[in-house]
Amino acid sequence: MKVQFTPFASRQFLSAIDYISSDNPDAAAELRRRAENILRRLEQFPKSGRIIPEFPDLPFREVIVPPYRFFYRVADEIVWIVATWHSAQVPSSPSDLEN
Repeated sequence: MKVQFTPFASRQFLSAIDYISSDNPDAAAELRRRAENILRRLEQFPKSGRIIPEFPDLPFREVIVPPYRFFYRVADEIVWIVATWHSAQVPSSPSDLEN
């Protein structure tokens, strides 16, 4: 199983890293390191994330790397990270982000 970001999720995550880095480069590097470690676990345990509480009927899960939420789905031996949201944001439906 591989973990990959969709272009949208990648832009969201890199934007968050850039924003944090402008104020605190060490915090940005630490967030990136924590996210990579946690998301890498999905290679072995793709269903380990929880069902997204706001969207329980959709086939998406999330992994939390405080203060960010990574929404993902599994398809064809790939864990697709489809969105990255700050926990203070109200997320859009992950299914809306795939188009």
